[in-house]
Amino acid sequence: MAETGLSALLVLTEPEVRYFTGFLTPFWQSPTRPWFVVIPLKGKPVAVIPAIGAECMARTWIDDLRTWPAPVPEDEGVSLLAQTLKEVTGGTGDIGLPMGPETSLRMSLNDFERLKDLIAPMQFRDASPIIRALRMVKSELEIDKTRHICQLLSGVFEDLPSRLSLGMTEIEIFRTFKTLTLDAGADDIAFLVGGLGAGGPADIISPPSDRRSAEGDVLILDTGAVFDGYYCDFDRNYVFGETTDAAKRAYEVVYEATEAGLAAARPGATCADLFQAMQRVMDAGGAMGNDVGRLGHGLGMQLTEWPSNTATDMTVLKPGMVITLEPGMTFAEGKVMVHEENIVIRENAPELLSRRAPAEMPMIG
Repeated sequence: MAETGLSALLVLTEPEVRYFTGFLTPFWQSPTRPWFVVIPLKGKPVAVIPAIGAECMARTWIDDLRTWPAPVPEDEGVSLLAQTLKEVTGGTGDIGLPMGPETSLRMSLNDFERLKDLIAPMQFRDASPIIRALRMVKSELEIDKTRHICQLLSGVFEDLPSRLSLGMTEIEIFRTFKTLTLDAGADDIAFLVGGLGAGGPADIISPPSDRRSAEGDVLILDTGAVFDGYYCDFDRNYVFGETTDAAKRAYEVVYEATEAGLAAARPGATCADLFQAMQRVMDAGGAMGNDVGRLGHGLGMQLTEWPSNTATDMTVLKPGMVITLEPGMTFAEGKVMVHEENIVIRENAPELLSRRAPAEMPMIG
């Protein structure tokens, strides 16, 4: 902050507030109340929050809590926040606010415009580079949480074939998976997508349907389960009985592409290097395309974080970065195959946080 000339940071989205305070609550699912945390250039953060959250915030390391009895639409904490910003900065300098890609403003635009007027002549500047630099490299405690949920879900995936049977619907399969995951000790399943397809699915992001599994169907499940506020994000593929040679070959190709990603995931390499290493294998294996746009991403307090494994992302890999390797390809008209693992970059070879998928697609029934 000092190097960039900022007098304070303002964060107001769930992961940023939690990162600086430890404030963990599902209350963020309600959009009614905004939450603000001010990080001064010197001194501890100050929480400017609705009174309903004071007791929960008081259990964190934050001891300067300033509240208002939200909801108060005519002044939803704006004047209190402006007063706090002026106090901690002395009314001089600029305020850092995340403004770049994958950020959002979790307050009304009308209130933000009013806030800008109230703190003038101070101005807001983009603090995305500061936040990214902090959050992309995880502490060992953060990595422990991600490892725990990855290992837990690896066991669920490995046990799943014994819990499914031919003829189950997608809805029944998803419900079974969620039940197994919660029973295994996950705090929540924030994300579960996938689906069935004869010889391979075409749509892997829609809600489950009442379509029944049939001989030759390929099933993909991609999950983001949570432990103590940290996510896993990986998938597994299965086949009901025998399927096509094309589907089997596509599975082998994305498995080999993941191996190439593991070999390339070294400190000093870039995300573009990872992309190219995996894409070359899929191109050689007959990939018809990939509409997803990236082959993996950062992971941690959010299901997807910076950076992205794309052909143009020149982010340099550093030890402690937790990322996904996610090669995916269209291998036949209307058929896709995606594979995903979670890893942490280490000084030498990366550490797998998820247990490696089997080299051959597991069979159900």
